[in-house]
Amino acid sequence: MNDPLVPAARTRLAAGVRSALVPGPDDRAVTLLPGRLLLRVPLLVLLAALTIGFTAGSIAIASQQYHVMMGLAWPLGMLQAAPLIFAARWPLAAWRVAAFGLLLTVLVRQGTGFMPWPVTAILALIVILFFTGVGSDRETTVGVGAVTVGGVLVPAVLFGMPGWFGMILAGIAAVALTFGDAVGGRHSAVEELRLREEQHRADLARQAVLEERARIARELHDVVAHHMSVIAMQAEAAPYKIPELPDAARQTFGVVRDAAREALTETRRVVGLLRSDDEGAERAPQPGLERLDELVAAARQSGLSVATVVAGMPRPLNTGVDLSAYRIVQESLSNASRYAPGSRVHVEVKYGNDALAVTVTDDGARSTPEESQGGGHGLVGMRERVTMLDGRLDAGPSGEGWSVVAELPYGDPD
Repeated sequence: MNDPLVPAARTRLAAGVRSALVPGPDDRAVTLLPGRLLLRVPLLVLLAALTIGFTAGSIAIASQQYHVMMGLAWPLGMLQAAPLIFAARWPLAAWRVAAFGLLLTVLVRQGTGFMPWPVTAILALIVILFFTGVGSDRETTVGVGAVTVGGVLVPAVLFGMPGWFGMILAGIAAVALTFGDAVGGRHSAVEELRLREEQHRADLARQAVLEERARIARELHDVVAHHMSVIAMQAEAAPYKIPELPDAARQTFGVVRDAAREALTETRRVVGLLRSDDEGAERAPQPGLERLDELVAAARQSGLSVATVVAGMPRPLNTGVDLSAYRIVQESLSNASRYAPGSRVHVEVKYGNDALAVTVTDDGARSTPEESQGGGHGLVGMRERVTMLDGRLDAGPSGEGWSVVAELPYGDPD
């Protein structure tokens, strides 16, 4: 009974041999050297030194011990060992050149001597095979090993090299490729883990943004609902306030009233989708800067020393601006209490000509950047609120502490 795995193995071997011999996508440049400059430079110097030594040794041994003409020893030595210089970047290309040089040497020398190649050429091939195993996929690595044995070592045996020695060289080549494949697999696994961690962090950041947007939408629901309710009530009361109102105007106010009620219903339905299953509806009115003193008092109870300054002429604020300013101060004080307990905090609310400026600074040192940002979610919420209002936010280290500066355009008044 035929084993169904045999045809599949033959197919994979054929594909590996094809990718080893035929230039294609597997010939892409790979980065097998460390990313750190302090490690990359010594390894590059070592690789260059090995290339020079192996190439010079191959030329000298071929001309002196094997009595190859110098005009032939030079190109053969260059083909056999010089590709080592770019093996870390283009391992398949380096292997192809080196294997061609070794096969050409077998054909030119026609089997004179115990081994047709200088030992330095074999050493260069071993290093190149290692880099090939590191930088290639499993099928290509197997194909490289098969071609090395069948296309280089077998012809050498046929032209006079002892078979037992050919088996030793085949085993050494297999070990070099296997070791390179193991190192490359670990490198690929580490790189894949790094990419997954980056993707996970990006997913968490996107999730934080979506959560903050949903939270902002739920908070602004009360603002929108209030205005829509006012529109509906005013439109319904208009015919009673103006008895002589024409019929066409009465119909218009009726359309406005119905549209406002429908918009209010749809708004409540959408916000209900944004609310989690275990989260009840928010009944308390949304806060604003009129509750700033309560916020500061709570922060002082948590151990902070808070000083507040209100500059400029206070003016009525758009509800969204008022709520966003309150939340920015609240989140800044919460972060200061969490990551810099006992610090001194200065809160300034400045009413400018075109925008409201909110500044919160503290003098507490943070131990890590992640802690400085409050885990990231606090800043995400602040940025989303400021972006919603077409404002500007600057947050980061300031002296020994942390500073948050938000500029919120007034927009149209309520």
